Amino acid sequence: MTDLIEAPTTGELVELLRRMVLIRMFEEKAARLRSKGLVPGFLHPYIGQEAVAVGVAAALGPDDVLMSTHRGHGHLLGRGADPARMYAELFARSEGYNHGKGGSLHMIAPELGFLGANGIVGGGIPLATGAGLQLKRRGLGQVSVSYFGDGAANEGTFHESLNFAALFDLPVLYVVENNLYGEFTRINEHMRITDISDRAASYGMAGVTVDGNDVLAVRDAAAAAVARARAGQGPTLLEAKTYRHRGHYEGDMCTYRPAGELEQWLEVDPIDLFTAALLGDGVLDEDGVAALRAEVDAQLDKAAEWAAEQPHPDPSEATTDVYVDTCGGEALR
Repeated sequence: MTDLIEAPTTGELVELLRRMVLIRMFEEKAARLRSKGLVPGFLHPYIGQEAVAVGVAAALGPDDVLMSTHRGHGHLLGRGADPARMYAELFARSEGYNHGKGGSLHMIAPELGFLGANGIVGGGIPLATGAGLQLKRRGLGQVSVSYFGDGAANEGTFHESLNFAALFDLPVLYVVENNLYGEFTRINEHMRITDISDRAASYGMAGVTVDGNDVLAVRDAAAAAVARARAGQGPTLLEAKTYRHRGHYEGDMCTYRPAGELEQWLEVDPIDLFTAALLGDGVLDEDGVAALRAEVDAQLDKAAEWAAEQPHPDPSEATTDVYVDTCGGEALR
């Protein structure tokens, strides 16, 4: 355990598990509700990557800001979002985070420092970099986080942003969730290197690779990067190696995956690993785990029921809430 962050208390360990389970069950329920016609458009499930969102969030403070991706439900829930308002947004209801106008790919919660998911691959990286520049100018020790996938690490926005952030020692944590696939293309088919974090060296910034299925390892690595950023030591490229259990989108048949690959990764499921660790350490017993899962399940049932009862936006509001002329709204003022 790094000395940059205190060892988690028993309550904090349980909360880490609860948030991981919440993300998993939220996504599973969202997929079922989509099959019933409640969710228009695509879903890009975060199932399998929960330890990354929860581990990074545990290393952040309330005044830090985040930019997400098209696979952003886990990032938002990890930050403490209300699943009821998230379901409402998925259902295109007026009480959703974007008043039903953003859907799965564009949720935003400035009150949580969550500056938005982004449907464009690599689109959030320069936005998080710009936020980092503003935060540095403020001098209040805040940090900007950019989540993106291995595919986005080949985009021009990635290279330009990291170069700029390193040049000006911006307080940005770049979190690349390497789940082995950029849409349907395996990582070895779109880059020659094994560790994406190696690219950090070419920009003169810190680069770290961590087991993305180990929530405490992610937490510690993120805490070290955040501490460097707050100390004025510049950005970090943090690579979390993980795996998405579902396809690129809900309904993807995953015919591009080799036989047996999914089964191998299911053996190191982040929730199963952490649950086993907490059971082994006596933090929880089997009844406690069952109670936690039952509590989350009931919470999500209630959230989805509430969301389905909310009205759709009125057509007269089609042009409201879709444009602002101040970047980030209240979160960066």
